[in-house]
Amino acid sequence: MKPRTSLCGPYSDIACPRFVTQLDYEGELALVIGKECRKVPEAAAAGYVAGYFVINDVSARDIQFIDKQYTRAKGFDTFGPCGPWLTTPDEISDPCNLRLTTRVNGELRQDSSTSNLVLKIGRIISSLSRVMTLEPGDIISTGTPSGTVLSLSSHVKYLQHGDVVEVEIEKLGKIRNRVVFTD
Repeated sequence: MKPRTSLCGPYSDIACPRFVTQLDYEGELALVIGKECRKVPEAAAAGYVAGYFVINDVSARDIQFIDKQYTRAKGFDTFGPCGPWLTTPDEISDPCNLRLTTRVNGELRQDSSTSNLVLKIGRIISSLSRVMTLEPGDIISTGTPSGTVLSLSSHVKYLQHGDVVEVEIEKLGKIRNRVVFTD
């Protein structure tokens, strides 16, 4: 879960405190809930989606490893660049068949498809709505493909000051964010 203060614009800087030593990216498909739902069957889940957009689920891996859970490591202000716009379901024939790429300083790091999602969108919504009421405006990130620094070999460095991360999803657009380490 990310607090709303982690969200930032599609071209905003990712501001990271210098004490973070392992900053990572996670290009993901995000969806926005359009109407309240509780205990939704998988087959009906698509009817609760207002739209889709691109999100970078930025993660401080060193904090994640210390805490043994993800909330603080993913909850820093600006650790959720997203956009560039909301694409409505009628504009996407199949959100589970879109190409997703992530580049760092122009180097391709993630290249996959939403068809490879471990949990499909209907199942994600259904599972979450069984334990919590989902409300209009709630954002759900669907997970990231391989290619994050965490998943790559040790020759790939974590994000550094000045790095530019671009996440693009077919038909949904591209976000582009610069990493800025701050005191």
